[in-house]
Amino acid sequence: MSLPILTAVTDSVVEAGLVSAFDRHDLGVTVVRRCVDLPDLLAAATTGAARAALLSADLRRLDREALARLAMSGVAVVGLIAPGDEDADRRLRQLGVVAVITADATAEVVATAVVEATRALTDLAGPPALPAAFSEPLAGLRPLGPGSSVGGVGGVAGLGGIDGVGATGELAQGRVIAVWGPVGSPGRTTIALGLAAELAGLGRPTLLIDADSYGGSIGQHVGLLEEAPGLAAAARSANQGLLDVPRLAMLCRDLGGGLRVLPGISRPSRWPELRPTSVETVIALSRRLASFVVVDCGFCLETDEELSFDTTAPRRNGATLAVLEAADTVLAVASAEPVGLVRFVRGLAELREVVPHADPLIVVNKLRGSVVGGDPRREVSRAMVRHTGREPVALVPHDLAGLDAAAASGQLLRDIAPASPARLAVRDLAAALAGATATSRRRRSALRRAQR
Repeated sequence: MSLPILTAVTDSVVEAGLVSAFDRHDLGVTVVRRCVDLPDLLAAATTGAARAALLSADLRRLDREALARLAMSGVAVVGLIAPGDEDADRRLRQLGVVAVITADATAEVVATAVVEATRALTDLAGPPALPAAFSEPLAGLRPLGPGSSVGGVGGVAGLGGIDGVGATGELAQGRVIAVWGPVGSPGRTTIALGLAAELAGLGRPTLLIDADSYGGSIGQHVGLLEEAPGLAAAARSANQGLLDVPRLAMLCRDLGGGLRVLPGISRPSRWPELRPTSVETVIALSRRLASFVVVDCGFCLETDEELSFDTTAPRRNGATLAVLEAADTVLAVASAEPVGLVRFVRGLAELREVVPHADPLIVVNKLRGSVVGGDPRREVSRAMVRHTGREPVALVPHDLAGLDAAAASGQLLRDIAPASPARLAVRDLAAALAGATATSRRRRSALRRAQR
């Protein structure tokens, strides 16, 4: 049985020659539709009538988003470039197209590339990359075959080791830490900002990314202009296949001391700019830019958006879900008051359901005895073990004066209030995550007494 394919080739002469050649039964491929442009190609792919697509590198509006939609439809992609066009070859490969051949290749070579690309997509192991970031109308129209996939390999959220393979297929060096928390402002940004600063202070180059599509504010916390290019600009470049490590470094703001910041969107209405596939690419390249990548996520994990069911539209929370799926470590932040703890327990259950591969580490923020009563550390720890089965890895005291001073001056808490109990708790957390042995307060006090 011949493999059904689609074509979207800008050179009509080349396309006509390939279509004629594919009439031979021994090649094993059959053109079921010649598409005139990218929208026509995407529409044909959603019908489920083809298993592969042959397209030109100069196809108008071809970007990572379009390739993701083809993959979600179960359509493998083979790119055609002009002989010697290294720029087109580089762009296609940065977009994630593995099979790239020249337009002067023989019909046998093209057919072989199409068959191999289709087999690679079908045999791709692991979970789909975008099960939650995009709606999947095709899944309701036809079942996928055994071992088939609707996307690329997503990042595995785990706690073991630093190295891994990123979305670009290259060896990843950095460790991604996603900071998440439920609705109610538990202090995700405070923890993410403090953690990134402390990791950098330990001599580990760190990149802090603001991926909150609802209320990103990291740029404001460190005194950057609202309209400063950041994650949105990086995502646009990634979507066009133009993002690499040097360009990503240019878009980051260097705060000194080994700490870089990639600000988020200035207005929540700009969330469509944070395409999940592009955010995945930014995260993968960030691993090569820093030893630690700390990402401040949005709170919402909902995927049930009715208006998206009949199209492959991106979901509002796709960027957050993509980060959580790609993270090596997920920090779940809770606010230490009755309402905050109840929200956290419910939100944690949802997190475990939406991102089952994640094994979140619990961080309790805003800890204070005035609202908990008794020994707040003991009471909150017991409550967490009872309701979540996990003990917090960090209990961060509520230092209102220190945090207010840092916010008013646009500086880091470690710089404005180095002795802050909140800062010391986050520093110990950073040391634990970095694999360093944190010196206890008792030993530091004893050392100071001996020096006197």
